[in-house]
Amino acid sequence: MKINKFLTYSVLAGALALGACSKPESSAPTASTKQQASVEVVSSQAKGFTVGAMMSTNVVYVFFDTQCPHCGHLWEASMPLHKKVKFVWIPVGMINATSAAQGAAILTAADPGALMTEHEASLLAGKGGISASSSIAADIEQAIKKNTQLLNNFGAESVPFIVAKNQKTGQTVSQDGALSTAALANFLGLDPQ
Repeated sequence: MKINKFLTYSVLAGALALGACSKPESSAPTASTKQQASVEVVSSQAKGFTVGAMMSTNVVYVFFDTQCPHCGHLWEASMPLHKKVKFVWIPVGMINATSAAQGAAILTAADPGALMTEHEASLLAGKGGISASSSIAADIEQAIKKNTQLLNNFGAESVPFIVAKNQKTGQTVSQDGALSTAALANFLGLDPQ
């Protein structure tokens, strides 16, 4: 009986430790529109920016909303893995109007990685992130809408939402919520540092 209580408490504690920003109920896909998350689908249909090991064949796709602090924590947790893995960060607009504007600013920046770092530091400091024009180029606005629809089609409940192939198993894995650096490395099947 003690083992069952311990297991129950461990699972509950693990679930509470996982941080994510949930999307509105109205954006949930119906059973008929939900599709399996895959690296191939994300690679061919989403628009994001790349950071990390540019020559790596191990690509990790992260759907994020600029107004989500959990996405900021995952950004920070991913940094130590940039030497091993290529990350493609895919902006979506689900929390508020600022999400799309900031996502567009980061996506079109000369150095998206540097602007994302600046943005996440500001967001996590409670300052709301970078300032961005609400006037978004039509093609970029459409790309962010398409990214958001793709996230919805996967049935993701929240952001950040990660899609990757586990390096050890070769299996496609997906995850709602932020992870620590160690948990992210384990999730991706990376060897410990």
